[in-house]
Amino acid sequence: MSSVVDAIAQPLLKRQKTDNGPATKIIGTHNGTFHCDEALAVFLLRQTAAYGGAALKRSRDPKVLDTCDIVVDVGGVYDEGLQRFDHHQRGFEEVFGHGFTTKLSSAGLVYKHFGREIIASRMGTDVKDEKVDTLWLKLYREFIEALDGIDNGVSQYPTDIQAKYRNRTDLSSRVGWLNPAWNESVDSASVDARFEKASKLTGEEFLGRLDYYGKAWLPARDIVARALGERLNVDSSGQILLFTEFAPWKEHLFELEAQQAMPEESKPVYVVYPDETAGNWRIQAVPVSPESFESRKALPEPWRGFRDDELSKVSGIEGGIFVHASGFIGGNQTREGALALARKALQM
Repeated sequence: MSSVVDAIAQPLLKRQKTDNGPATKIIGTHNGTFHCDEALAVFLLRQTAAYGGAALKRSRDPKVLDTCDIVVDVGGVYDEGLQRFDHHQRGFEEVFGHGFTTKLSSAGLVYKHFGREIIASRMGTDVKDEKVDTLWLKLYREFIEALDGIDNGVSQYPTDIQAKYRNRTDLSSRVGWLNPAWNESVDSASVDARFEKASKLTGEEFLGRLDYYGKAWLPARDIVARALGERLNVDSSGQILLFTEFAPWKEHLFELEAQQAMPEESKPVYVVYPDETAGNWRIQAVPVSPESFESRKALPEPWRGFRDDELSKVSGIEGGIFVHASGFIGGNQTREGALALARKALQM
C-alpha cells in the first residue's frame, strides 16, 4: 500500500511545486462505461470551494491520473490527504459510520468528506450548524446509501426472497441507460459527453432532495420539536401535542422521542392540528410506529363512525365533524373542541 501511495504522492508534489498561479482544477475518474456513483461524485466535487468549475479527465492511465488534483472511483487508493477516493481495492471496507454499515462507493466517499460543506453552502449557513449534520445524515440514509449499496453489489433484501417485479427506474439504472449500447459505435468524446449528462442528472436529483429536506422537511422537524417542548402547557399529562400549523410529523416525532430517550408512559398519544382546508381542526392518534395502522390509543369506540351533530351528542363536545371508524383520526370545528376531544379520550 505504501509503495502505491508514494508513487502517487511524488507526481502530485512535483506538480504542486511547478504550478504558477491559479489554474483550473482537474477531477479524474475512469473512462469507458460509467456508473451512478462516480457521476454523482464528480458533480458533488464541483459544488465545493476547492473544485468548483473543475475540468474532468476520464482515463485509467496512471500517468494521466497523476496530473489530476483529485481522483475518484479509479486508482486503487483511498487516501484523503492525497485526494484519492477509490473503493475497488482489496481490503477496502470503509463505511459511513453513525450506525450505517453499507460499504461506500465513490459517491459515499466524496459525500462523507465533502457533504457537510456542500449542504452548508446550499443552505447558506455555517458548516458547524447542527442542522447541517441533521441533513447530512438524512441525505445519506435517504439518497446516498442506496447508490453505495447498488454499486458495491450489496443486496437490499435476503437473497432467498423472490421479488414480484423488477424495478429499473432507480437513479443508478437511469444512469446506466445513458451508456452506449454494446453494439453502438461511439468515440471517447461522445462517451465523455454522456458522462457529463449523467453527472448532471444525478446532481439535479441530489440538489432537489437537499432543497426539499432543508426547506420543507427540516422546518417540519422544528414544528414537532417545539410542540414536544411545550406539550405540558397543553395538557398536564404531556400526552397531547398541539401544532399551530399543519406539518408532516410522524417521522420527526419518533426520531425525537428516541433522541430524548422518552419513557413510554410520557410519550404523546394524540396530535391536534389545523386542517389544511376549511379552517377546521383534526385530532389524530399517534401510531405505534411511523408505518403502522395500529394506534397507541385510538379514539374511543363509542365515538367511532359518528359525524356532525350525532358525534357532538355521543361525545358531549360541541362542533363535532367526524371520528373515523377505526378511531385513528377525527375532526372538530374549533381548536378548543379538538383539544377537548383529546383530553376526554385520554380519560376513556
